[in-house]
Amino acid sequence: MTALRLASSVLAATAATVIGLAAPAMASEKDRKFFSSVEGSWSGPGEIVAGKYKGTKFVCNFTGATPGEKVGMSLDGGCRVGLFTQKMQASVEHQGRAGYRGSFMDGSDGTGLDVVGGKVDGSKVTLTLNRNQLNGAMLARLPDENTMTVTVSVLVDEQMVPVIGMNLKRVDRGAVGSVANR
Repeated sequence: MTALRLASSVLAATAATVIGLAAPAMASEKDRKFFSSVEGSWSGPGEIVAGKYKGTKFVCNFTGATPGEKVGMSLDGGCRVGLFTQKMQASVEHQGRAGYRGSFMDGSDGTGLDVVGGKVDGSKVTLTLNRNQLNGAMLARLPDENTMTVTVSVLVDEQMVPVIGMNLKRVDRGAVGSVANR
Protein backbone atom coordinates (compact mmCIF):
# COMPACT_ATOMS: atom_id res chain seq x y z
CA MET A 1 0.00 0.00 0.00
CA THR A 2 1.48 3.34 -0.97
CA ALA A 3 1.89 6.08 1.61
CA LEU A 4 -0.65 8.20 -0.27
CA ARG A 5 -3.20 5.37 -0.32
CA LEU A 6 -2.66 4.84 3.41
CA ALA A 7 -3.12 8.56 3.97
CA SER A 8 -6.29 8.54 1.86
CA SER A 9 -7.63 5.54 3.76
CA VAL A 10 -7.21 7.30 7.08
CA LEU A 11 -8.02 10.92 6.12
CA ALA A 12 -11.74 10.43 6.20
CA ALA A 13 -13.33 13.37 6.75
CA THR A 14 -10.48 15.50 6.40
CA ALA A 15 -12.23 16.54 5.74
CA ALA A 16 -12.60 15.68 8.45
CA THR A 17 -11.25 12.49 13.54
CA VAL A 18 -13.02 9.77 19.49
CA ILE A 19 -14.39 6.25 19.36
CA GLY A 20 -17.80 5.67 20.91
CA LEU A 21 -19.09 9.25 20.73
CA ALA A 22 -22.80 9.46 21.31
CA ALA A 23 -24.45 11.14 18.36
CA PRO A 24 -26.84 13.92 19.32
CA ALA A 25 -30.45 13.44 18.26
CA MET A 26 -30.74 16.97 16.88
CA ALA A 27 -28.15 19.10 15.12
CA SER A 28 -27.91 22.54 16.66
CA GLU A 29 -27.41 25.96 15.15
CA LYS A 30 -23.86 25.82 16.56
CA ASP A 31 -23.24 22.68 14.48
CA ARG A 32 -24.53 24.44 11.36
CA LYS A 33 -22.32 27.45 12.11
CA PHE A 34 -19.23 25.26 12.54
CA PHE A 35 -19.76 23.43 9.26
CA SER A 36 -20.44 26.67 7.35
CA SER A 37 -17.09 27.97 8.62
CA VAL A 38 -15.39 25.15 6.70
CA GLU A 39 -16.76 26.41 3.37
CA GLY A 40 -14.10 27.65 0.98
CA SER A 41 -10.67 26.63 -0.24
CA TRP A 42 -8.02 25.14 2.06
CA SER A 43 -4.42 24.11 1.46
CA GLY A 44 -1.53 22.91 3.56
CA PRO A 45 0.98 20.27 4.57
CA GLY A 46 0.42 17.03 6.36
CA GLU A 47 2.47 14.14 7.64
CA ILE A 48 1.99 10.50 8.52
CA VAL A 49 3.21 10.42 12.13
CA ALA A 50 2.97 6.70 12.94
CA GLY A 51 3.11 3.33 11.29
CA LYS A 52 4.94 1.91 8.31
CA TYR A 53 4.93 5.20 6.39
CA LYS A 54 5.87 7.41 9.36
CA GLY A 55 7.57 10.60 8.21
CA THR A 56 5.86 10.71 4.80
CA LYS A 57 4.94 14.31 4.04
CA PHE A 58 2.18 15.43 1.69
CA VAL A 59 0.32 18.58 0.65
CA CYS A 60 -3.48 18.75 0.38
CA ASN A 61 -5.90 21.11 -1.35
CA PHE A 62 -9.60 20.96 -0.50
CA THR A 63 -12.78 22.85 -1.24
CA GLY A 64 -15.35 22.73 1.55
CA ALA A 65 -19.10 23.11 0.98
CA THR A 66 -22.30 22.63 2.98
CA PRO A 67 -25.15 20.39 1.76
CA GLY A 68 -27.90 22.95 1.19
CA GLU A 69 -30.48 22.84 3.97
CA LYS A 70 -28.88 19.90 5.79
CA VAL A 71 -26.29 20.20 8.56
CA GLY A 72 -22.92 18.84 7.50
CA MET A 73 -20.17 19.37 4.98
CA SER A 74 -18.38 17.96 2.00
CA LEU A 75 -14.71 18.24 1.11
CA ASP A 76 -13.41 17.66 -2.38
CA GLY A 77 -9.82 17.84 -3.56
CA GLY A 78 -6.65 15.83 -3.31
CA CYS A 79 -3.33 15.24 -1.58
CA ARG A 80 0.04 15.12 -3.29
CA VAL A 81 3.19 13.18 -2.40
CA GLY A 82 6.00 14.10 -4.79
CA LEU A 83 4.63 13.77 -8.31
CA PHE A 84 1.65 11.64 -7.33
CA THR A 85 -1.77 13.02 -6.42
CA GLN A 86 -4.59 11.07 -4.79
CA LYS A 87 -8.10 12.46 -5.25
CA MET A 88 -9.93 12.87 -1.95
CA GLN A 89 -13.64 13.25 -1.37
CA ALA A 90 -15.57 13.16 1.90
CA SER A 91 -19.03 14.05 3.10
CA VAL A 92 -20.86 14.03 6.41
CA GLU A 93 -24.46 15.00 7.20
CA HIS A 94 -26.62 15.00 10.28
CA GLN A 95 -29.31 12.34 9.78
CA GLY A 96 -31.80 12.83 12.58
CA ARG A 97 -31.61 10.31 15.41
CA ALA A 98 -28.85 8.45 13.58
CA GLY A 99 -26.54 11.43 14.21
CA TYR A 100 -23.69 12.21 11.85
CA ARG A 101 -23.11 9.76 9.01
CA GLY A 102 -21.00 9.92 5.90
CA SER A 103 -18.16 8.49 3.92
CA PHE A 104 -14.66 9.09 2.77
CA MET A 105 -14.04 8.16 -0.85
CA ASP A 106 -16.42 5.25 -1.51
CA GLY A 107 -16.89 4.27 2.14
CA SER A 108 -16.00 0.92 3.68
CA ASP A 109 -17.79 -0.95 0.88
CA GLY A 110 -14.94 0.20 -1.37
CA THR A 111 -11.49 1.42 -0.38
CA GLY A 112 -12.56 4.23 1.95
CA LEU A 113 -13.96 4.69 5.44
CA ASP A 114 -17.40 5.24 6.93
CA VAL A 115 -18.22 8.13 9.26
CA VAL A 116 -20.43 6.47 11.88
CA GLY A 117 -20.84 9.24 14.44
CA GLY A 118 -19.69 12.66 15.45
CA LYS A 119 -19.99 15.66 17.68
CA VAL A 120 -19.42 19.38 17.19
CA ASP A 121 -18.04 21.17 20.24
CA GLY A 122 -17.41 24.89 19.70
CA SER A 123 -14.60 25.29 17.19
CA LYS A 124 -13.96 21.57 16.65
CA VAL A 125 -15.65 18.45 15.34
CA THR A 126 -14.79 14.88 16.24
CA LEU A 127 -15.94 12.22 13.79
CA THR A 128 -15.91 8.48 14.50
CA LEU A 129 -14.45 6.42 11.65
CA ASN A 130 -14.83 2.74 10.80
CA ARG A 131 -13.68 0.24 8.20
CA ASN A 132 -14.08 -3.43 9.06
CA GLN A 133 -11.86 -3.96 12.14
CA LEU A 134 -10.28 -0.49 11.91
CA ASN A 135 -11.77 2.05 14.30
CA GLY A 136 -10.58 5.60 14.54
CA ALA A 137 -11.44 9.23 14.87
CA MET A 138 -10.76 12.50 13.10
CA LEU A 139 -10.54 15.75 15.03
CA ALA A 140 -10.80 18.94 12.97
CA ARG A 141 -10.23 22.16 14.88
CA LEU A 142 -10.58 25.76 13.72
CA PRO A 143 -8.39 27.85 16.06
CA ASP A 144 -9.27 30.89 13.93
CA GLU A 145 -11.31 31.53 10.79
CA ASN A 146 -8.34 30.95 8.46
CA THR A 147 -6.67 27.89 10.06
CA MET A 148 -7.80 24.27 10.34
CA THR A 149 -5.81 21.52 12.06
CA VAL A 150 -6.75 17.91 11.45
CA THR A 151 -5.61 14.87 13.42
CA VAL A 152 -6.58 11.34 12.46
CA SER A 153 -6.11 8.64 15.09
CA VAL A 154 -6.71 4.89 15.14
CA LEU A 155 -7.59 2.61 18.04
CA VAL A 156 -4.67 0.31 18.95
CA ASP A 157 -4.90 -1.88 22.05
CA GLU A 158 -7.67 0.28 23.53
CA GLN A 159 -5.66 3.49 23.05
CA MET A 160 -6.10 6.20 20.40
CA VAL A 161 -2.85 6.66 18.46
CA PRO A 162 -2.44 9.71 16.17
CA VAL A 163 -1.39 8.62 12.67
CA ILE A 164 -1.91 11.69 10.47
CA GLY A 165 -1.64 15.40 11.14
CA MET A 166 -2.46 18.30 8.81
CA ASN A 167 -2.28 22.08 9.08
CA LEU A 168 -4.50 23.79 6.54
CA LYS A 169 -4.80 27.48 5.75
CA ARG A 170 -7.69 29.19 4.02
CA VAL A 171 -6.61 30.16 0.50
CA ASP A 172 -9.78 31.78 -0.77
CA ARG A 173 -10.52 35.47 -0.27
CA GLY A 174 -11.83 35.12 3.29
CA ALA A 175 -13.82 33.19 5.80
CA VAL A 176 -17.35 32.24 4.79
CA GLY A 177 -18.48 31.62 8.34
CA SER A 178 -17.03 32.16 11.75
CA VAL A 179 -16.79 30.21 14.95
CA ALA A 180 -15.90 33.26 16.99
CA ASN A 181 -19.26 33.31 18.81
CA ARG A 182 -19.06 30.01 20.66
